[in-house]
Amino acid sequence: MTSAVPTRGASLALRSSDRTRSAATIIAGAAAIYAVQLVMFPTPTGQLLKGVIVGGLTALIAIGIALVYRANRIINFAQADLGVVPTAFTIILITGPGIPLLLALPIGIAGAIVVGALLEFLIIRRFTNAPRLILTVATIGMAQALAGLGLVIPRLLNNYWPGVFALEDINARLPQPFDLKFSIGSTTFHAFDVVAIVAIVASVASLAAFFRYTRIGIAVRASAESADRAMLLGIPVKRIQTIVWVIASILGFAALFLRAGVIGLSLGSALGPTILIRALAACVIGRMENLTMIFFGAVGIGVLEQAIFWDTGQRVLVAPIIFLIILGVLLVQRRGKLARTDEQSHWQAVADVRPIPPELSKLPEVLLLTRGLAAVGVVLALALPFLVSVSNINLAGSILIYAMVAISLVILTGWAGQVSLGQIAFMGFGAAVGGAITTRLGWDISIAILISGLVGAVLAVIIGLPALRLRGLFLAVTTLAFAQASAEYFLSARFDWWLPQGRIDRNDLFGAIPIATERQYYYFVLAVFALVALMARQVRRSRTGRVLIGVRENERGAQSYGINLVRAKLTAFAMSGFIAAVAGSVFVHHQRSLGTQPYAATESLAAFTMVVIGGLGSLPGALVGALYVKGSAAYLPSQLVFFASGLGLLAVLIALPGGLASLVYKGRDGYLKWVAKRHNIMVPSLFADAADLDNITTGAEKGMEFVRQMADLMDAQRAASAAARASRKPGDAAEAMTEVSEQLLPPDDEPADAAGRGGRAR
Repeated sequence: MTSAVPTRGASLALRSSDRTRSAATIIAGAAAIYAVQLVMFPTPTGQLLKGVIVGGLTALIAIGIALVYRANRIINFAQADLGVVPTAFTIILITGPGIPLLLALPIGIAGAIVVGALLEFLIIRRFTNAPRLILTVATIGMAQALAGLGLVIPRLLNNYWPGVFALEDINARLPQPFDLKFSIGSTTFHAFDVVAIVAIVASVASLAAFFRYTRIGIAVRASAESADRAMLLGIPVKRIQTIVWVIASILGFAALFLRAGVIGLSLGSALGPTILIRALAACVIGRMENLTMIFFGAVGIGVLEQAIFWDTGQRVLVAPIIFLIILGVLLVQRRGKLARTDEQSHWQAVADVRPIPPELSKLPEVLLLTRGLAAVGVVLALALPFLVSVSNINLAGSILIYAMVAISLVILTGWAGQVSLGQIAFMGFGAAVGGAITTRLGWDISIAILISGLVGAVLAVIIGLPALRLRGLFLAVTTLAFAQASAEYFLSARFDWWLPQGRIDRNDLFGAIPIATERQYYYFVLAVFALVALMARQVRRSRTGRVLIGVRENERGAQSYGINLVRAKLTAFAMSGFIAAVAGSVFVHHQRSLGTQPYAATESLAAFTMVVIGGLGSLPGALVGALYVKGSAAYLPSQLVFFASGLGLLAVLIALPGGLASLVYKGRDGYLKWVAKRHNIMVPSLFADAADLDNITTGAEKGMEFVRQMADLMDAQRAASAAARASRKPGDAAEAMTEVSEQLLPPDDEPADAAGRGGRAR
């Protein structure tokens, strides 16, 4: 009893110290943001209050992300989109039939509850035992599907009840719920501003009371620390996770609906990374754990954003500043605070492609299949420009270029285990450098591609330096913020002094080979793609590829074998950035202009999606994924593209975690098993996953069953060999000597000294 008092006192002292440290961090961060705003972007008080309101709405989304992270240990990229469907439906009810706000709002809240519960029950629970990365990628698919559903709902209602629901009002600012108007300086506030302030304060206070005083809230906090331990204590973890997703969905709906009333909301575009990255920055400030720091971080970012907009008249500086905030906070935080994300980066779902066993690779049936399929693929690729229209030739070239970007992600994410959601940014810089070299300097496109690749490699290494400290999902947040900053600032028109302007001509390759027409440039793109694919293939077969796989699987184990982790990771970033920048340089001449839309942050998410759909560790899967994503974007209506990529991604993750390419490899392995049985060849790497072993769930039982099968197969081969020797005629002296030598010589695995002793014994 006497020892419990000091322990309790020490615990209270530690808790008080943590609270003091958190309060000091909040005060220091707020002072830093205010100092930057005051010195660099002086703003009147009214605009600062407007920033507090906008930041408070972002805080609701950020808190939802933090709650899901507590429950599932993932970053929910669909948090802003959880409120899309109920928000769109509620706005339609208000602007269409004219239903009062007080009647439409409960309908929207009920819709948010249904959306959150259905998503958790139908999708999230299917990934209970999956790696957390796979579940995080699933939220990207959920976001795309929800965004598409938010666009489809108004059109469906308008089709069924034309004239009742006006599509042109869906993106307009909501009408004010009551008459209220006042000004602070030159800034005017309306009723929705007051409603937003009250709602934000009420939401945060309700959440604080819920987690502190209710049994369910305490259970959420307990299950967040250790789901397995909470389950052993009798806490219904699955039910708790459903409640968390419902709360997150309500917060997403509240943030989007109030945002529509305060500053307006475009359901077609504002639900991308723009809002999400601001919320993720706040979550990083609060380490995904401290809701108080997350709230004040979001408010501070909102104030800074509003100050930048007031002082400069535009928001292009917001994205790079947020990127620097995320990078700085993550680098300053202690490594121990980020340790919980380490276990979420395990890669057991990345299926490495198994090569053809050497015992079978020289057989005629196998050579016919491999060389025949390769020949068919080459013939189709070469004949394609003569079979399709000019627009489809252009599309085929674009698919090959994005397949190069996907290959760069296979190297970086699939092989090296570094999660990157900003790969299109490297492509954009490669496009800018390549276009500038050919248009401003007049150099050959081959030199432009090489220099672009080197620039991309250097830039990727610089961005990859934080990877030496950050891992897993926090690195994904950093790269996504970099993609947003590149699209909105670094590749914007303010740098037109070096960026390529106007039309980019396709000059002859090496001054002799014409590439001006679409058909000619398609063959040029095909040649570059073949070189990139061959280079990546050789890397995978080399020691570098094996090192990257080893680092991905077990960093400490790889380090114990003398592998330099810093060199391995930066090598992966350099190769990945080189390939992505090469693809960008080819792409800018393919499009004949730079532009900014192809390098938006949403395209980085699409690139990651195509790699997962094709197969995260497969080079052919990169081409398959690019064909699926870009082909569906080209031939499907805009509102259905979200479903094709979002639902397609979810379907692949649920049914084929190895991607679409895994179907091809399963078919190939089935054919190889048939060939092995036909030639009576034992190939353990093929028969280790025989169909009759799939029903055995225990690892020990499966191992014993496999040993029995191999023993039976070896006995059968020995019996067949003995029968063949018995059937031979003993007249051949050479055969007789061979039999004698087989009886006298020891087996290959018997030591030489034992063989000598055995010979002397005989």
